Amino acid sequence: MARSIIYGRNPVREIVLDDPSGVEKLIAAAGGRGETMAKLLDLAASRGIEIEIKDRSALDRLTDYAPHQGVVALVRPFQEATLEEIMACRKPSLKGDLVLVVDGVMDPRNLGALIRTAHCFGCNGVVIPRHRAAGVTAAAVKASAGAARLTKVAAVTNIARGLMFLKERGFWIYGADVEGKDDIEDITFEERVALVVGSEGKGIRPLVKRKCDFLLKIPMIGKVQSLNVSVAGGIIMYTACRAMTRRG
Repeated sequence: MARSIIYGRNPVREIVLDDPSGVEKLIAAAGGRGETMAKLLDLAASRGIEIEIKDRSALDRLTDYAPHQGVVALVRPFQEATLEEIMACRKPSLKGDLVLVVDGVMDPRNLGALIRTAHCFGCNGVVIPRHRAAGVTAAAVKASAGAARLTKVAAVTNIARGLMFLKERGFWIYGADVEGKDDIEDITFEERVALVVGSEGKGIRPLVKRKCDFLLKIPMIGKVQSLNVSVAGGIIMYTACRAMTRRG
């Protein structure tokens, strides 16, 4: 992360609950506490986290005027995972491996939403490009509601080579594509699955698309024939998760 901060009441609460040792300090805005903030400060104090009270303007500067809701956590720097670590992180409830690959999403809020959904549906982890795409910034962590601190994320130099690495280890590659020929309702997901979603405007890049074994489409009946990338990714992750939990 560019700056080791998490802001917003829900993301801060999640990190305090799940990884209190990773929180160096919690900074709260003076005044206007309310019951929710009081409970959050009590929770942090009960876990031995240092609490500092500052003027709201100080939090504004710290977060570059993002909507911090009066609370910021200073945390240990985000730790990237490796592809090997992601492969080793199969969730017990899934009868297989499920990895999300994000190819060139630029909006950190979309990335955060995808990471949150990946966490909720039991993905081993998430693979993102190291360059020319959104990274796991404070904004992405906030959008993930803290899930980015609980989910393994690997940043790779080349997504196409990353997919080949997974294919060589038994993964089948499923790309989300508005012009795809494979209806998600007709797909039988294999035991090792990598789901690929593309950028907000252009989708999956051609070189990456050529690495996919299947190009999935989501059937729609409205006049608008495309979905936000985080929504499309959520639908496909849910479909794969359901298939992999029902497998005999």
